[in-house]
Amino acid sequence: MDFNQTFDNDKKKTMKQAMLLCCKVYISESRNEAALDLIERAARRDGETVIVNKFKDDDYNRVRYNLVSYVVHDSLGCPIYTPLQQSVVAMAEAAYGAVNLEAHSGAHPRLGVVDDIVCHPLARASLDEAAWLAKTIASDIGSRFQVPVYLYGAAHPTGRALEAIRRELGFYRPNFMGNLWAGWAQPEILPEKPDLGPESVSRARGVAMVGARPWVSTYNVPIISTDVSATRRIALMVSARGGGLPTVQTLGLVHGEDSTEIACMLLEPNQIGADRVQKQVELLAAGEGLDVEKGYFTDVPPEIIIERYIKSISNDSS
Repeated sequence: MDFNQTFDNDKKKTMKQAMLLCCKVYISESRNEAALDLIERAARRDGETVIVNKFKDDDYNRVRYNLVSYVVHDSLGCPIYTPLQQSVVAMAEAAYGAVNLEAHSGAHPRLGVVDDIVCHPLARASLDEAAWLAKTIASDIGSRFQVPVYLYGAAHPTGRALEAIRRELGFYRPNFMGNLWAGWAQPEILPEKPDLGPESVSRARGVAMVGARPWVSTYNVPIISTDVSATRRIALMVSARGGGLPTVQTLGLVHGEDSTEIACMLLEPNQIGADRVQKQVELLAAGEGLDVEKGYFTDVPPEIIIERYIKSISNDSS
């Protein structure tokens, strides 16, 4: 083994043990490639932030980016800097300039142009560090862009759940053609006071959710049916809220012209994973006389996220 290979292996080992953070940024746009290009260019201004994954769905008109970088601490061990902060805020600025929520429609619920930002710890980083980043980003979005921001998870003093805030704000209620979401349909004076930013909302920008939590997996199961009412019944019975699988949250949604889909959030994927969700959906769908396709992950696991980050950083420095 030569010196360069030894050096590269040592570097990779060091990176795997480093304190890394991941931000998942959900933006209410997927069909306008020019807008996505602006948003992605903004994220890449700082070469120390890496877009390690992207998932977009044109039926939902929604895109998610996974960004990763390191975090720096002061002499007391408190986080003081990460390139992610400026990168995510730059993405938000580009998104607010390129996307108008009033002109947006899709088959997935949303409450804002920058709909959700969730921060996860990776490698040796802690949830406290992810919460620090979430609160820092949220403060910037609220003050710089005058967007109401709701904190959740470890970023909120009481650990408030994302689902609870969304329910209070009417996130889950379609407002167009019975199954779709279009424009801003909520009052301009919000029913729930935001944690940061103004109490009134711009109809063009909406509101933003910003939180921190341990890793969450997202897994979608296609149902070969246009009967969205049946899909929603199955989704509820699968979910923890409906008395189904603990730590599983679901949405039954229209997906394309001839199918529907159950979108699942697996809050503790190491405890209840995709296989159990798939089997439960298949069992309940059979009771409705419906066929189910094999589900798919919309994300990759943390170890792959870290590997992609290391590979990108290594290539840039070689």
